[in-house]
Amino acid sequence: MVLLDQVVAADADSLCAEVRVRADSLFCLDGGIGAWVGLEYMAQAIGAYAGYRARLRGEPIRIGYLLGTRHYDCKRPRFVLGTLLKIHVKRVWQSENDLASFDCRIDDESGELASANVTVFQAGDDDKTLNGSSS
Repeated sequence: MVLLDQVVAADADSLCAEVRVRADSLFCLDGGIGAWVGLEYMAQAIGAYAGYRARLRGEPIRIGYLLGTRHYDCKRPRFVLGTLLKIHVKRVWQSENDLASFDCRIDDESGELASANVTVFQAGDDDKTLNGSSS
């Protein structure tokens, strides 16, 4: 499932993606999307960042895993219909074995709605890539 609408900016350490909350959006009920979906938006933005970096290096896109977060803080119980969300992810550190941590936040036109520090792991060279072949 792809929840992000588009990537609007990316560089060596960060990426910004957008999502417009629409009535036909996955998980939209009663005029909004539960704030808990914000963690998945963050994870998908991290995945987009990893894919962007892989493409720049001419490498295949590898499978990544969300390991978790110690604290996901959201100021609202849901993201309201019509809202344009900007998902910002910034790599804080990455180990040699592709374990990484990202500072993430979700903003709307009024400012920050949600934040988390997210830990992820990317499959190694011996694991499958997203196109089904081994690197």
